[in-house]
Amino acid sequence: MKIGLGLYRHQLDRAHFDFARQCGATHLVVHLVDYFGQGDNPRDNQPTGGLAGWGRAGDPSRLWTVEELRSLKQEINAAGLELEAIENFDPAHWYDVLLDGPCKQQQLENLKTIVRRLGGVGIPVMGYNFSIAGVASRIKGPFARGNAVSVGMDGVDETPVPLGMVWNMVYDRDAPGGTLPEISHAELWRRLEDFLAALLPVAEEVDVKLAAHPDDPPVPRVRRQPRLVYQPDMYQRMIDLNPSPANTLEFCVGTLAEMIEGDVYETAERHSKAGRIAYVHLRNITGKAPRYRETFIDDGDVDIARVLSILLRNGFDGVVIPDHTPQMACQAPWHAGMAHALGFIQGVLRVM
Repeated sequence: MKIGLGLYRHQLDRAHFDFARQCGATHLVVHLVDYFGQGDNPRDNQPTGGLAGWGRAGDPSRLWTVEELRSLKQEINAAGLELEAIENFDPAHWYDVLLDGPCKQQQLENLKTIVRRLGGVGIPVMGYNFSIAGVASRIKGPFARGNAVSVGMDGVDETPVPLGMVWNMVYDRDAPGGTLPEISHAELWRRLEDFLAALLPVAEEVDVKLAAHPDDPPVPRVRRQPRLVYQPDMYQRMIDLNPSPANTLEFCVGTLAEMIEGDVYETAERHSKAGRIAYVHLRNITGKAPRYRETFIDDGDVDIARVLSILLRNGFDGVVIPDHTPQMACQAPWHAGMAHALGFIQGVLRVM
């Protein structure tokens, strides 16, 4: 099992790479999507997004290039780390794949190109979340131990998604007024099946795994749009749709623990034994959706040591990263929270 750290686009610099190594990480999972415009025009990190969304999606005509992927990998390697995965496609690159719109086939071809480029430079995993609404319904407050600021949920956001938005990001600023039509769960699963049928053969060809994140938060509908994986057995349904070995899971322990059905330990047992987990998001929570709070990794409903022992027993040799953590009361709240989580994970692994 490898220890990693997840970094957002505005954190892809030598200082953050060095921080990861100092905390004992050997691998990185990185986001290339600039969710909150922090790269060019910083704004407060809003937990939901609402009608305005998290910001603007990227340029639909500009795919991530081989040169920028190779350069990023080289910078990470120079800091003594390995680049394990890219997490999340830019909504601008696949909005009509999610919406079944007129650009769907061209966007599927573009996603194939992205996957080929990852394989070409030796990035083994592409994480994704097949969701129209994306992450929504979160609230923020002093919910964690010692009044540390964390996120949670107190009910489902019913605000409809406006036209021109998907995954909480605006891909068309000139879209007409109105909102996305509501669709059925069956229709969303049909769209996923099309996506997997198109992408998985390419992923196999270039030795890249596609890793699916469960829906966060895990409820049947958010913003009047259906969710795919909001109960543990739906992960198995996703795998059963396509038996390709490239069809894998971005195993988010916190999200799975928030689900009202199933058991996070049984789910970890099943999928680690089957070799279907590409990498792991590790965080702790109290409560269940639609009402829960995120806690420090050592202070929630989940027995983190038990989860790690299951993964080890079943030979999981992928990367474990702390998910988002409570913000600690100091001048570097994100850094302190991540250092605490990484230290805890390593301490648990040392005694196993």
